[in-house]
Amino acid sequence: MRKNLLPVTALLLGTLFLFLGNGLQGLLLPVRGTSEGYPTTILGLIGTSWAAGFVLGCFFAPNVVKRIGHVRAFSVFTALIAIVSLLTGILIDPIWWLVLRALTGFSTAGTSMIIESWLNERATNESRGVIFSLYIAITLFGVVGGQMMIPFGETSTTFFFMICGILYCVAMLPTLLSKAASPQPLKQVRLDLRGLYRNSPVSFLGILLVGIANGAFGTLGAVFGRQAGLSDSTVAAMMSVAIFAGAAMQLPAGRISDRMDRRYVLAALAGVGALAGLLLFLIEPGQVSIVLALIAIYGAAANALYPIAVSHANDFATPEDFVKVSGGLLLLYGIGTIIGPTIGGPVMSATGPYGLFMITACAHMLITAYAIVRSRRRAPVPVAERETFSPVNAGTATTPESLQLSPRAAPFEEPREDAIDEPQEEEERSNEPV
Repeated sequence: MRKNLLPVTALLLGTLFLFLGNGLQGLLLPVRGTSEGYPTTILGLIGTSWAAGFVLGCFFAPNVVKRIGHVRAFSVFTALIAIVSLLTGILIDPIWWLVLRALTGFSTAGTSMIIESWLNERATNESRGVIFSLYIAITLFGVVGGQMMIPFGETSTTFFFMICGILYCVAMLPTLLSKAASPQPLKQVRLDLRGLYRNSPVSFLGILLVGIANGAFGTLGAVFGRQAGLSDSTVAAMMSVAIFAGAAMQLPAGRISDRMDRRYVLAALAGVGALAGLLLFLIEPGQVSIVLALIAIYGAAANALYPIAVSHANDFATPEDFVKVSGGLLLLYGIGTIIGPTIGGPVMSATGPYGLFMITACAHMLITAYAIVRSRRRAPVPVAERETFSPVNAGTATTPESLQLSPRAAPFEEPREDAIDEPQEEEERSNEPV
Protein backbone atom coordinates (compact mmCIF):
# COMPACT_ATOMS: atom_id res chain seq x y z
CA MET A 1 0.00 0.00 0.00
CA ARG A 2 2.75 2.42 0.95
CA LYS A 3 4.54 1.60 -2.28
CA ASN A 4 1.47 2.62 -4.29
CA LEU A 5 0.50 5.70 -2.29
CA LEU A 6 3.88 7.44 -2.20
CA PRO A 7 4.11 7.95 -6.00
CA VAL A 8 0.71 9.70 -6.10
CA THR A 9 1.31 12.03 -3.15
CA ALA A 10 2.67 14.84 -5.33
CA LEU A 11 -0.11 14.33 -7.86
CA LEU A 12 -2.80 14.52 -5.16
CA LEU A 13 -1.15 17.70 -3.88
CA GLY A 14 -1.42 19.20 -7.35
CA THR A 15 -5.06 18.12 -7.47
CA LEU A 16 -5.71 19.99 -4.24
CA PHE A 17 -4.40 23.26 -5.71
CA LEU A 18 -6.37 22.70 -8.91
CA PHE A 19 -9.63 22.36 -7.00
CA LEU A 20 -8.75 25.23 -4.69
CA GLY A 21 -8.65 27.39 -7.81
CA ASN A 22 -11.85 25.84 -9.14
CA GLY A 23 -13.70 26.49 -5.88
CA LEU A 24 -12.48 30.07 -5.60
CA GLN A 25 -13.18 30.98 -9.21
CA GLY A 26 -16.57 29.23 -9.21
CA LEU A 27 -17.77 31.40 -6.31
CA LEU A 28 -15.90 34.57 -7.27
CA LEU A 29 -17.56 35.02 -10.67
CA PRO A 30 -21.21 35.10 -9.53
CA VAL A 31 -20.33 37.29 -6.55
CA ARG A 32 -18.38 39.76 -8.68
CA GLY A 33 -20.96 39.57 -11.47
CA THR A 34 -23.74 40.47 -9.05
CA SER A 35 -21.71 43.45 -7.80
CA GLU A 36 -21.24 44.57 -11.41
CA GLY A 37 -25.01 44.49 -11.95
CA TYR A 38 -25.05 41.63 -14.48
CA PRO A 39 -28.57 40.28 -15.09
CA THR A 40 -29.35 37.00 -13.36
CA THR A 41 -30.02 35.42 -16.75
CA ILE A 42 -26.46 36.23 -17.86
CA LEU A 43 -25.01 34.86 -14.61
CA GLY A 44 -26.94 31.65 -15.18
CA LEU A 45 -25.60 31.41 -18.73
CA ILE A 46 -22.05 31.78 -17.39
CA GLY A 47 -22.62 28.61 -15.39
CA THR A 48 -24.21 26.96 -18.42
CA SER A 49 -21.17 27.91 -20.49
CA TRP A 50 -18.79 26.23 -18.03
CA ALA A 51 -20.89 23.05 -17.84
CA ALA A 52 -21.19 22.85 -21.64
CA GLY A 53 -17.44 23.31 -22.01
CA PHE A 54 -16.79 20.59 -19.42
CA VAL A 55 -19.10 18.07 -21.12
CA LEU A 56 -17.49 18.80 -24.49
CA GLY A 57 -14.10 18.39 -22.88
CA CYS A 58 -15.02 14.88 -21.71
CA PHE A 59 -15.64 13.98 -25.36
CA PHE A 60 -12.85 15.88 -27.17
CA ALA A 61 -10.02 16.39 -24.66
CA PRO A 62 -8.80 12.78 -25.12
CA ASN A 63 -8.07 13.62 -28.77
CA VAL A 64 -5.83 16.50 -27.68
CA VAL A 65 -3.99 14.24 -25.24
CA LYS A 66 -3.56 11.61 -27.94
CA ARG A 67 -1.96 14.13 -30.30
CA ILE A 68 0.53 15.83 -27.95
CA GLY A 69 0.87 13.51 -24.97
CA HIS A 70 -0.22 13.67 -21.33
CA VAL A 71 2.44 16.00 -19.92
CA ARG A 72 2.20 18.58 -22.68
CA ALA A 73 -1.60 18.42 -22.72
CA PHE A 74 -1.78 18.91 -18.95
CA SER A 75 0.54 21.90 -19.20
CA VAL A 76 -1.54 23.40 -22.02
CA PHE A 77 -4.87 22.90 -20.25
CA THR A 78 -3.63 24.24 -16.91
CA ALA A 79 -1.93 27.21 -18.53
CA LEU A 80 -5.16 28.04 -20.37
CA ILE A 81 -7.13 27.94 -17.11
CA ALA A 82 -4.59 30.24 -15.43
CA ILE A 83 -4.59 32.65 -18.38
CA VAL A 84 -8.39 32.69 -18.49
CA SER A 85 -8.65 33.38 -14.75
CA LEU A 86 -6.38 36.42 -15.17
CA LEU A 87 -8.19 37.62 -18.31
CA THR A 88 -11.52 37.32 -16.50
CA GLY A 89 -10.26 39.82 -13.93
CA ILE A 90 -9.12 42.20 -16.68
CA LEU A 91 -12.06 41.87 -19.09
CA ILE A 92 -14.99 42.74 -16.84
CA ASP A 93 -17.61 42.07 -19.49
CA PRO A 94 -20.39 39.45 -19.47
CA ILE A 95 -19.88 38.39 -23.10
CA TRP A 96 -16.19 37.79 -22.55
CA TRP A 97 -16.97 35.91 -19.36
CA LEU A 98 -19.30 33.57 -21.27
CA VAL A 99 -16.60 32.72 -23.79
CA LEU A 100 -13.80 32.42 -21.24
CA ARG A 101 -15.90 30.29 -18.88
CA ALA A 102 -16.56 27.75 -21.64
CA LEU A 103 -12.82 27.52 -22.27
CA THR A 104 -12.26 27.01 -18.53
CA GLY A 105 -14.81 24.18 -18.45
CA PHE A 106 -13.21 22.46 -21.44
CA SER A 107 -9.71 22.77 -19.98
CA THR A 108 -10.84 21.63 -16.52
CA ALA A 109 -12.22 18.46 -18.06
CA GLY A 110 -8.85 17.89 -19.71
CA THR A 111 -6.81 18.41 -16.53
CA SER A 112 -9.16 16.27 -14.44
CA MET A 113 -9.10 13.42 -16.95
CA ILE A 114 -5.30 13.45 -17.05
CA ILE A 115 -4.99 13.49 -13.24
CA GLU A 116 -7.50 10.65 -12.90
CA SER A 117 -5.72 8.69 -15.62
CA TRP A 118 -2.41 9.18 -13.79
CA LEU A 119 -3.94 7.93 -10.54
CA ASN A 120 -5.31 4.90 -12.38
CA GLU A 121 -1.83 4.17 -13.70
CA ARG A 122 -0.34 4.02 -10.21
CA ALA A 123 -3.24 2.20 -8.51
CA THR A 124 -3.56 -1.52 -7.93
CA ASN A 125 -6.68 -3.52 -7.16
CA GLU A 126 -5.71 -3.36 -3.47
CA SER A 127 -4.90 0.36 -3.30
CA ARG A 128 -7.37 1.99 -5.68
CA GLY A 129 -10.13 2.10 -3.03
CA VAL A 130 -7.92 4.19 -0.76
CA ILE A 131 -6.72 6.35 -3.65
CA PHE A 132 -10.32 6.82 -4.83
CA SER A 133 -11.40 7.93 -1.34
CA LEU A 134 -8.47 10.32 -1.05
CA TYR A 135 -9.26 11.78 -4.44
CA ILE A 136 -12.91 12.41 -3.50
CA ALA A 137 -11.88 13.99 -0.19
CA ILE A 138 -9.30 16.23 -1.85
CA THR A 139 -11.76 17.50 -4.45
CA LEU A 140 -14.27 18.23 -1.67
CA PHE A 141 -11.86 20.08 0.60
CA GLY A 142 -10.29 21.85 -2.37
CA VAL A 143 -13.58 23.32 -3.56
CA VAL A 144 -14.65 24.31 -0.03
CA GLY A 145 -11.21 25.71 0.78
CA GLY A 146 -11.29 27.86 -2.34
CA GLN A 147 -14.74 29.17 -1.47
CA MET A 148 -13.70 30.04 2.07
CA MET A 149 -10.95 32.36 0.76
CA ILE A 150 -13.61 34.88 -0.27
CA PRO A 151 -13.97 36.52 3.18
CA PHE A 152 -10.23 37.34 3.26
CA GLY A 153 -10.16 39.87 0.43
CA GLU A 154 -12.12 42.27 -1.74
CA THR A 155 -14.08 40.72 -4.59
CA SER A 156 -14.31 44.13 -6.30
CA THR A 157 -10.60 44.09 -7.21
CA THR A 158 -8.38 41.80 -9.28
CA PHE A 159 -6.86 40.26 -6.13
CA PHE A 160 -8.74 36.95 -6.19
CA PHE A 161 -8.34 36.57 -9.95
CA MET A 162 -4.59 36.71 -9.44
CA ILE A 163 -4.83 34.22 -6.58
CA CYS A 164 -6.66 31.84 -8.94
CA GLY A 165 -3.88 32.18 -11.49
CA ILE A 166 -1.26 31.39 -8.84
CA LEU A 167 -3.16 28.34 -7.60
CA TYR A 168 -3.48 26.93 -11.10
CA CYS A 169 0.22 27.44 -11.81
CA VAL A 170 1.16 25.69 -8.57
CA ALA A 171 -1.18 22.81 -9.50
CA MET A 172 0.87 22.30 -12.66
CA LEU A 173 4.19 21.76 -10.87
CA PRO A 174 3.79 18.30 -9.21
CA THR A 175 2.71 16.63 -12.46
CA LEU A 176 5.48 18.28 -14.48
CA LEU A 177 8.08 17.22 -11.93
CA SER A 178 6.80 13.65 -11.67
CA LYS A 179 9.09 10.90 -12.96
CA ALA A 180 6.19 8.49 -13.50
CA ALA A 181 5.64 7.16 -17.00
CA SER A 182 2.81 8.70 -19.00
CA PRO A 183 -0.54 7.08 -18.26
CA GLN A 184 -2.49 4.82 -20.56
CA PRO A 185 -4.59 6.52 -23.28
CA LEU A 186 -7.70 8.30 -22.01
CA LYS A 187 -10.95 6.45 -22.41
CA GLN A 188 -13.88 8.03 -24.26
CA VAL A 189 -17.26 7.06 -22.81
CA ARG A 190 -20.14 6.86 -25.25
CA LEU A 191 -23.44 8.24 -24.02
CA ASP A 192 -25.94 5.47 -24.78
CA LEU A 193 -29.19 7.16 -23.72
CA ARG A 194 -31.44 4.26 -24.71
CA GLY A 195 -29.28 1.73 -22.92
CA LEU A 196 -29.13 3.89 -19.79
CA TYR A 197 -32.90 4.27 -19.71
CA ARG A 198 -33.51 0.56 -20.26
CA ASN A 199 -31.12 -0.27 -17.44
CA SER A 200 -32.83 2.00 -14.89
CA PRO A 201 -35.50 4.58 -15.78
CA VAL A 202 -35.42 6.02 -12.25
CA SER A 203 -31.66 6.61 -12.34
CA PHE A 204 -31.84 8.03 -15.86
CA LEU A 205 -34.48 10.66 -15.09
CA GLY A 206 -33.29 11.12 -11.51
CA ILE A 207 -29.70 11.91 -12.49
CA LEU A 208 -30.88 14.39 -15.12
CA LEU A 209 -33.12 16.16 -12.59
CA VAL A 210 -30.40 16.10 -9.91
CA GLY A 211 -28.10 17.75 -12.44
CA ILE A 212 -30.70 20.43 -13.14
CA ALA A 213 -31.20 21.18 -9.43
CA ASN A 214 -27.52 21.01 -8.47
CA GLY A 215 -26.46 22.96 -11.54
CA ALA A 216 -28.92 25.73 -10.76
CA PHE A 217 -27.89 25.96 -7.10
CA GLY A 218 -24.17 25.53 -7.75
CA THR A 219 -24.15 28.35 -10.30
CA LEU A 220 -26.76 30.71 -8.88
CA GLY A 221 -26.56 29.98 -5.15
CA ALA A 222 -24.03 32.78 -4.66
CA VAL A 223 -26.21 35.11 -6.77
CA PHE A 224 -29.17 34.25 -4.53
CA GLY A 225 -27.10 35.02 -1.44
CA ARG A 226 -25.95 38.41 -2.66
CA GLN A 227 -29.41 39.41 -3.91
CA ALA A 228 -30.91 38.26 -0.59
CA GLY A 229 -28.58 40.67 1.23
CA LEU A 230 -26.02 38.21 2.58
CA SER A 231 -22.39 39.24 3.00
CA ASP A 232 -19.59 37.63 1.00
CA SER A 233 -18.44 35.62 4.02
CA THR A 234 -21.97 34.36 4.67
CA VAL A 235 -22.38 33.41 1.00
CA ALA A 236 -19.14 31.41 1.17
CA ALA A 237 -20.30 29.72 4.38
CA MET A 238 -23.69 28.95 2.83
CA MET A 239 -22.20 27.23 -0.21
CA SER A 240 -19.72 25.30 1.93
CA VAL A 241 -22.41 24.18 4.39
CA ALA A 242 -24.42 22.68 1.52
CA ILE A 243 -21.40 20.70 0.30
CA PHE A 244 -20.35 19.41 3.73
CA ALA A 245 -23.92 18.49 4.69
CA GLY A 246 -24.25 16.48 1.50
CA ALA A 247 -20.93 14.72 2.13
CA ALA A 248 -21.96 13.85 5.69
CA MET A 249 -25.33 12.48 4.55
CA GLN A 250 -23.96 10.18 1.82
CA LEU A 251 -22.84 7.31 4.02
CA PRO A 252 -25.88 7.00 6.35
CA ALA A 253 -28.31 7.41 3.44
CA GLY A 254 -26.33 4.89 1.41
CA ARG A 255 -26.30 2.33 4.22
CA ILE A 256 -30.09 2.66 4.56
CA SER A 257 -30.47 2.18 0.82
CA ASP A 258 -28.49 -1.09 1.11
CA ARG A 259 -31.25 -2.47 3.35
CA MET A 260 -34.38 -1.32 1.50
CA ASP A 261 -35.58 -0.33 -1.95
CA ARG A 262 -33.23 2.47 -3.05
CA ARG A 263 -36.12 4.17 -4.86
CA TYR A 264 -37.83 4.81 -1.52
CA VAL A 265 -34.65 6.42 -0.22
CA LEU A 266 -34.42 8.54 -3.37
CA ALA A 267 -38.06 9.57 -2.97
CA ALA A 268 -37.57 10.47 0.70
CA LEU A 269 -34.37 12.47 0.16
CA ALA A 270 -35.81 14.28 -2.84
CA GLY A 271 -38.94 15.04 -0.78
CA VAL A 272 -36.82 16.58 2.00
CA GLY A 273 -34.90 18.61 -0.58
CA ALA A 274 -38.16 19.77 -2.15
CA LEU A 275 -39.58 20.74 1.26
CA ALA A 276 -36.49 22.76 2.17
CA GLY A 277 -36.61 24.51 -1.21
CA LEU A 278 -40.31 25.29 -0.89
CA LEU A 279 -39.83 26.72 2.59
CA LEU A 280 -37.06 28.99 1.33
CA PHE A 281 -39.20 30.07 -1.64
CA LEU A 282 -42.44 30.64 0.30
CA ILE A 283 -41.13 32.05 3.60
CA GLU A 284 -38.15 34.02 2.28
CA PRO A 285 -36.52 34.00 5.73
CA GLY A 286 -34.68 37.13 6.68
CA GLN A 287 -32.59 35.66 9.50
CA VAL A 288 -29.22 34.32 8.41
CA SER A 289 -29.39 31.41 10.87
CA ILE A 290 -32.66 30.17 9.36
CA VAL A 291 -31.32 30.50 5.83
CA LEU A 292 -28.18 28.52 6.71
CA ALA A 293 -30.20 25.84 8.53
CA LEU A 294 -32.52 25.34 5.56
CA ILE A 295 -29.57 25.35 3.15
CA ALA A 296 -27.88 22.68 5.27
CA ILE A 297 -31.01 20.51 5.11
CA TYR A 298 -31.29 21.15 1.39
CA GLY A 299 -27.62 20.32 0.77
CA ALA A 300 -27.77 17.14 2.86
CA ALA A 301 -30.69 15.82 0.83
CA ALA A 302 -29.80 17.15 -2.63
CA ASN A 303 -26.13 16.12 -2.63
CA ALA A 304 -26.86 12.58 -1.41
CA LEU A 305 -29.17 11.79 -4.33
CA TYR A 306 -26.53 11.26 -7.00
CA PRO A 307 -24.57 8.34 -5.46
CA ILE A 308 -27.77 6.49 -4.50
CA ALA A 309 -29.14 6.87 -8.03
CA VAL A 310 -25.85 5.51 -9.41
CA SER A 311 -25.98 2.59 -6.96
CA HIS A 312 -29.55 1.82 -8.04
CA ALA A 313 -28.49 1.76 -11.70
CA ASN A 314 -25.57 -0.55 -10.92
CA ASP A 315 -27.87 -2.94 -9.06
CA PHE A 316 -29.33 -3.82 -12.47
CA ALA A 317 -26.00 -3.84 -14.32
CA THR A 318 -23.19 -6.37 -14.37
CA PRO A 319 -19.88 -5.44 -12.68
CA GLU A 320 -18.26 -5.28 -16.12
CA ASP A 321 -20.73 -2.54 -17.11
CA PHE A 322 -20.07 -0.34 -14.06
CA VAL A 323 -17.78 2.10 -15.85
CA LYS A 324 -20.04 2.32 -18.91
CA VAL A 325 -23.25 2.84 -16.90
CA SER A 326 -21.76 5.21 -14.30
CA GLY A 327 -19.82 7.14 -16.93
CA GLY A 328 -22.96 7.61 -18.99
CA LEU A 329 -24.87 8.79 -15.92
CA LEU A 330 -22.07 11.22 -15.08
CA LEU A 331 -22.28 12.77 -18.54
CA LEU A 332 -26.08 12.82 -18.26
CA TYR A 333 -25.64 14.71 -15.00
CA GLY A 334 -23.46 17.17 -16.91
CA ILE A 335 -26.28 17.74 -19.40
CA GLY A 336 -28.56 18.52 -16.45
CA THR A 337 -26.10 21.09 -15.13
CA ILE A 338 -26.30 22.81 -18.51
CA ILE A 339 -30.10 23.00 -18.31
CA GLY A 340 -30.36 24.09 -14.66
CA PRO A 341 -28.61 27.50 -14.79
CA THR A 342 -30.24 28.25 -18.16
CA ILE A 343 -33.69 27.90 -16.59
CA GLY A 344 -32.76 29.29 -13.18
CA GLY A 345 -31.53 32.68 -14.40
CA PRO A 346 -34.78 33.81 -16.08
CA VAL A 347 -36.88 32.40 -13.22
CA MET A 348 -34.90 34.38 -10.64
CA SER A 349 -35.19 37.51 -12.79
CA ALA A 350 -38.97 37.09 -12.87
CA THR A 351 -39.65 35.96 -9.28
CA GLY A 352 -36.71 37.27 -7.26
CA PRO A 353 -33.70 35.51 -5.72
CA TYR A 354 -35.76 32.93 -3.82
CA GLY A 355 -37.17 31.74 -7.14
CA LEU A 356 -34.00 29.64 -7.42
CA PHE A 357 -35.49 27.20 -4.93
CA MET A 358 -38.70 26.90 -6.88
CA ILE A 359 -36.58 25.35 -9.64
CA THR A 360 -34.84 22.93 -7.27
CA ALA A 361 -38.13 22.05 -5.53
CA CYS A 362 -39.82 21.23 -8.84
CA ALA A 363 -36.93 18.98 -9.86
CA HIS A 364 -36.91 17.17 -6.53
CA MET A 365 -40.69 16.70 -6.49
CA LEU A 366 -40.49 15.08 -9.93
CA ILE A 367 -37.83 12.69 -8.61
CA THR A 368 -40.06 11.77 -5.65
CA ALA A 369 -43.11 11.17 -7.81
CA TYR A 370 -41.31 9.15 -10.49
CA ALA A 371 -39.40 7.02 -7.97
CA ILE A 372 -42.66 6.06 -6.24
CA VAL A 373 -44.38 5.28 -9.55
CA ARG A 374 -41.50 3.11 -10.77
CA SER A 375 -41.32 1.25 -7.45
CA ARG A 376 -44.79 -0.13 -8.23
CA ARG A 377 -43.84 -1.26 -11.73
CA ARG A 378 -40.52 -3.03 -11.17
CA ALA A 379 -39.40 -5.17 -8.28
CA PRO A 380 -36.19 -4.14 -6.53
CA VAL A 381 -33.04 -6.21 -6.73
CA PRO A 382 -32.86 -8.55 -3.71
CA VAL A 383 -30.65 -7.19 -0.94
CA ALA A 384 -28.25 -10.13 -1.17
CA GLU A 385 -27.63 -9.47 -4.87
CA ARG A 386 -27.01 -5.71 -4.66
CA GLU A 387 -23.74 -3.88 -4.93
CA THR A 388 -22.73 -2.39 -1.57
CA PHE A 389 -23.14 1.39 -1.53
CA SER A 390 -19.98 3.39 -2.14
CA PRO A 391 -19.80 7.20 -2.05
CA VAL A 392 -19.42 8.80 -5.46
CA ASN A 393 -18.29 12.35 -6.11
CA ALA A 394 -21.20 14.08 -7.83
CA GLY A 395 -20.51 16.97 -10.13
CA THR A 396 -19.06 17.90 -13.44
CA ALA A 397 -15.65 18.45 -11.87
CA THR A 398 -15.26 14.67 -12.01
CA THR A 399 -14.84 12.88 -15.34
CA PRO A 400 -15.59 9.30 -16.42
CA GLU A 401 -11.87 8.53 -16.00
CA SER A 402 -12.32 8.61 -12.21
CA LEU A 403 -14.69 5.65 -12.38
CA GLN A 404 -11.76 3.35 -13.17
CA LEU A 405 -10.55 4.06 -9.61
CA SER A 406 -13.79 3.00 -7.97
CA PRO A 407 -13.59 -0.26 -6.01
CA ARG A 408 -16.74 -1.37 -7.86
CA ALA A 409 -15.01 -1.26 -11.24
CA ALA A 410 -13.93 -4.57 -12.73
CA PRO A 411 -10.43 -5.63 -11.59
CA PHE A 412 -7.71 -4.66 -13.99
CA GLU A 413 -4.61 -6.61 -14.90
CA GLU A 414 -1.72 -5.87 -12.60
CA PRO A 415 1.40 -4.53 -14.37
CA ARG A 416 4.31 -6.94 -14.64
CA GLU A 417 7.20 -6.11 -12.35
CA ASP A 418 9.68 -6.34 -15.21
CA ALA A 419 7.59 -3.96 -17.30
CA ILE A 420 7.98 -1.03 -14.96
CA ASP A 421 11.48 -0.18 -16.05
CA GLU A 422 11.05 -1.07 -19.71
CA PRO A 423 11.85 1.73 -22.15
CA GLN A 424 8.83 3.80 -23.17
CA GLU A 425 7.79 4.35 -26.73
CA GLU A 426 9.53 7.23 -28.43
CA GLU A 427 6.38 9.35 -28.35
CA GLU A 428 5.98 8.77 -24.60
CA ARG A 429 9.65 9.53 -23.88
CA SER A 430 9.34 12.80 -25.72
CA ASN A 431 6.64 13.83 -23.31
CA GLU A 432 8.62 13.14 -20.15
CA PRO A 433 9.70 16.22 -18.13
CA VAL A 434 13.40 16.97 -18.29
